[in-house]
Amino acid sequence: MPKDTLPALSREFIAHFGEMGSKWGINRTVGQIYALIFISERALNADEIAESLEFSRSNVSMGLKELQAWRLVRLRHHAGDRREYFEAPSDVWEIFRVLAEERRRREIEPTLSMLRMALLEEPKTEAERHAQQRMREMHDLIDRLMKWFDDVQRLAPETAMQLMGMGATVTKVLGLKDRLTGGSKAPKPKE
Repeated sequence: MPKDTLPALSREFIAHFGEMGSKWGINRTVGQIYALIFISERALNADEIAESLEFSRSNVSMGLKELQAWRLVRLRHHAGDRREYFEAPSDVWEIFRVLAEERRRREIEPTLSMLRMALLEEPKTEAERHAQQRMREMHDLIDRLMKWFDDVQRLAPETAMQLMGMGATVTKVLGLKDRLTGGSKAPKPKE
C-alpha cells in the first residue's frame, strides 16, 4: 500500500510519530516505521513497509533492527513464506513498559552507576563536598523513582491505570496529611 493510499488519519499519525521520534532520541524514519507497524491490522514485511512509506529497503531494514533492539516489534513468520513479518505488541501498557525498561537500561542505570562512583570518592575541597552533596540528592531522587517504578511495574495494568487516574486525589490526601501532622507545605493541587 503506497503512502498516498494510506488514509489521511494514518498519514498524519505516521508523520507525527516521525517528528516525535527525533525528540525521543530515534530518527524520523524509525519513528515512522514504528507508527505504521503499530496501526497496521496485520504484521507487515519489510517490502510492504518500504512501499507504504516510500523508504528505501535498506533504511527499513536498519529501522527494523533498531526497533527489534528496543524490543518494540515482534518478528513473525507465515507458513510457506520466507519473508519476515513485524508487528507491534497489541497491549499499549506492554509497549510503555518495554520503552521505560529500555530507557532505564540505556540512560538511567549508567547515570546511577556514575553517581554511585562519584559518591564513593573522598571530597578534598569544600567545592567538591558541595558538588558531591548535590550528586547525592540527584542519586537519591533517581533511586527512589526507580524503586517506585519497579513497584508500579509489578502491578496489573488495570491497577496501574487506576493508580494513574488517582493522581489529583493522592495529592489532596497527602496535602491533608501534611496539614494535619504539620508536615511540609506542598503547593495546593490544581483542580
